[in-house]
Amino acid sequence: MTSIKSFFAKIFAAHISKKISQWASNPIETQHKVFEHLIDSAKDTAFGRDHQFSTIKSHEDFVKNVPVRDYEHLKFYVDQVVDGAPNILWPGKPLYFAKTSGTTSGAKYIPITAPSIKAQVEASRNAILMYINETGNSGFVDGKWIFLQGSPVLSEKNGIKLGRLSGISAHYVPSYLLKNRMPSWETNCIDDWETKVDAIVEETLQENMTAIAGIPSWVQMYFEKLIEQKQEKVGEIFKNFSLFIFGGVNFEPYRSKFENLIGRKVDSVELYPASEGFFAFQDRQNEKGMLLQLNSGIFYEFIEADSFFEDNPKRITLKDVQKGVNYVIIISTNAGLWAYNIGDTVQFTSLSPFRIIVSGRIKHFISAFGEHVIAKEVDHALIEAVKASDAQVTEYTVAPQITPKEGLPYHEWFIEFEKEPKDMVQFIQHIDAALQEQNSYYKDLIKGKVLQQLQITKVKKGGFKTYMKTIGKLGGQNKTPRLSNDRKIADSLERHNLIK
Repeated sequence: MTSIKSFFAKIFAAHISKKISQWASNPIETQHKVFEHLIDSAKDTAFGRDHQFSTIKSHEDFVKNVPVRDYEHLKFYVDQVVDGAPNILWPGKPLYFAKTSGTTSGAKYIPITAPSIKAQVEASRNAILMYINETGNSGFVDGKWIFLQGSPVLSEKNGIKLGRLSGISAHYVPSYLLKNRMPSWETNCIDDWETKVDAIVEETLQENMTAIAGIPSWVQMYFEKLIEQKQEKVGEIFKNFSLFIFGGVNFEPYRSKFENLIGRKVDSVELYPASEGFFAFQDRQNEKGMLLQLNSGIFYEFIEADSFFEDNPKRITLKDVQKGVNYVIIISTNAGLWAYNIGDTVQFTSLSPFRIIVSGRIKHFISAFGEHVIAKEVDHALIEAVKASDAQVTEYTVAPQITPKEGLPYHEWFIEFEKEPKDMVQFIQHIDAALQEQNSYYKDLIKGKVLQQLQITKVKKGGFKTYMKTIGKLGGQNKTPRLSNDRKIADSLERHNLIK
């Protein structure tokens, strides 16, 4: 029997789906309106005056006036906002700062404004509504939902609230979901991740959990603790669990492990949120890629990753993108980020509508020998090897071994197996062949005997979790980088005795 909540969820889902299809079918016009609105809104800010927004009439003008910047190069303006000055990057002051880990600049303070948080909340809601409209599955709205996220406790900096994005988002759960939402506020406020997951297990064990959301590696920890307690698969513990919502990493390397933990298949919806904006979500169960959010106060530009580090790489808009090309994504937003490089690379899987996959990080790649290997390629290679074997992988990272004790240099894969392959040699060959098939540079280096075949180093069970703990990044939105162009992670795994 359909509940009232489930019935109205379907009606609302159909309404939202229709609205989304309107802008998705007019992408160039939609983005042009967003661009004009952003420029007009910020023309009287300090940034707008410094970059002559009043003279900008086209994308070409914007490119001339506003260079691409990352956080370090925008910091001059952000620091003024953090100090409490109004009208710097966007009219007025931001509502929040999302605090994230910086690389060279220490903590990063990403401004979040009233229109940008509204767009974030609507996009996450719309992802679920699009799923309901496509599948007709709305029964899960009657059960309990869990969001594995950071603490919602916020601090203040010069009168502006400060916290992790997931913690800020916790303050925007719609009223109609509050009774369904888990864990309790008190448990959600626990800072230590392992203590928090233990408390979540205790709170949820007896509940009718129907939807579970979070980064796969941290949801996996939750599942493992549930199984440890009950000695049953998650799908048996939660018989009505039917939807897994995730973001942050490619789920495919985790899929077989998750199906084993759950004991059956469940539908999943992929999201692409970040502190800087909510960029895309999976709008179709059987289509590859996520629908790019074109009507959410974000104007997108793209630079081909291969030319990104040149002196003056070409910046293009949606009308000129091509499928399968690796692009650095550049954003301008209604939170006051202008021609901002968030560090991610994407590829288009569809141009009608515009759907993307996240292919990696512009800083997370291996090119120690000129091979330009990116995260999407190593993910795919591992997925192919897992499919061809009975192995299950918990986590992994890849680093170059430039000075081996003997023989040619190679790529060293550090893998934590849930279940090791019966034939490790064949497993390595599958990965190597799949990588060569995708990356001609890597293939040429192998064939030309510049590199030898990759090698696998096994990581102890729980090793990556321990590694993340040692660097203070266990839980929340943190995830292990798939690729490094150096051996910092590799050395840390060895130094902390996490290698088998």
